[in-house]
Amino acid sequence: MGRWQGKANPPLTDLGKEQALLAAKKLPDFSILASSDLVRAKETAEIFARAHNKETDDIFIEPQVQERDAGEFSGLTRAEIDKKFPGYLAQNKWPPGWEPDDVLIKRLRKGLGRIVASSTETDSIVVVTHGGCIYALESLLGVEYRRISNLGGRWFDLIDNKFYLGERIQLLDPDEETFPDQI
Repeated sequence: MGRWQGKANPPLTDLGKEQALLAAKKLPDFSILASSDLVRAKETAEIFARAHNKETDDIFIEPQVQERDAGEFSGLTRAEIDKKFPGYLAQNKWPPGWEPDDVLIKRLRKGLGRIVASSTETDSIVVVTHGGCIYALESLLGVEYRRISNLGGRWFDLIDNKFYLGERIQLLDPDEETFPDQI
């Protein structure tokens, strides 16, 4: 329960599939659907595509928008992290192999830039990515850290390689929400 996934590649759980279907119903229409290449993101994107009568073959798979590498935290629960790395979480210290924000942002710029380059000015794009990516972009734009639930998101604009902040969105009703440490 509450495992730090990082670049680990498990599939969606049954609950995750149910939540993705519920979220798809609240997702505004889109022209382009893109996704991280991690299985949980691709499965979510496929559910979104089918719910919006779009072909799953048309999903733009972009490896550069996959989750932050959590290094030696990958696959561990918070309790296991506290045991193996005492005080790290409380002090915001990161383990060997942790992907720092500047490296993650550079990777996201590249991947999101490719997705945007495949679009026209009038296209609306939905990118299925991961919480760590959203947090890093928010931090870059001066937003204070605030937890985001599964299937929560944030609108961003990427114009001339510069990010602009849009609003946070929640695609699940509060009674349907889960957070990564709950599952």
